[in-house]
Amino acid sequence: MTEQTTKNRGSLYDALALMRDLRRRCEWDAAQTHQSLRPYLVEESLEVDDAIRSGNDALLREELGDLLLQVLFHSVVAEERGAFDVGDVAGGLVHKMRDRHPHLYGGGEKVDWEAHKAKKARDSVADGLPLDLPALHRAHRLQDRAAGMGFDWPDATGPALKVEEELREAEAELAASAGVASPRLEAELGDLLFAVVNLCRKSGVHAALALEQANLKFVRRLDGVSALARDRSINLGALDLAGLDLLWDEVKAGE
Repeated sequence: MTEQTTKNRGSLYDALALMRDLRRRCEWDAAQTHQSLRPYLVEESLEVDDAIRSGNDALLREELGDLLLQVLFHSVVAEERGAFDVGDVAGGLVHKMRDRHPHLYGGGEKVDWEAHKAKKARDSVADGLPLDLPALHRAHRLQDRAAGMGFDWPDATGPALKVEEELREAEAELAASAGVASPRLEAELGDLLFAVVNLCRKSGVHAALALEQANLKFVRRLDGVSALARDRSINLGALDLAGLDLLWDEVKAGE
């Protein structure tokens, strides 16, 4: 722990007291509502994610503080409304986590969390999932929930075969539509993507993180192709696909 970190240490009670004080004495803070704070909560969550990806502990500490501010902000706004307070939030979390781990708290047996939640009454498998959850993550969570209901393959073999099946169906629709976008083609490609997400899930990989790494790799390699072309005074626009592939393969081999 650095000297600066030690100097700035405080408690959650200090942070909560500060938030209550800001609500009393700062015009901007006093004017905020749950609704007006929504964009900031999303932004701060994404900034925490960026900090995690950067591997910068100082930045991560700072961004977690900003995210904690949002939690306290909403808790104090709710407290003022007489709805609940931060103690209720913490108590709900403790209860949920103890309930989620009966083998650690209560002498019960270890259970799969999705199977445990599946026992609760739901009108839809999508109940409780955020509306704006990114599509890849949403697919993963829906498949988790289906698995909790027993609708799952025992290993990755079934999902791999399903990917092959969906690929054949997508190829057939591509041929039938002559490569022109259509609702049927969109549906078949969507089924293929959903099957790939399931293969990732059963392989212990999150599809969103896998795609993120693939994106970074693609950018790195394409930038490498551009750099090679500049170094060799090659006009990329004048190259055909075969010529571009040669540069791509050279960059790939050099990694």
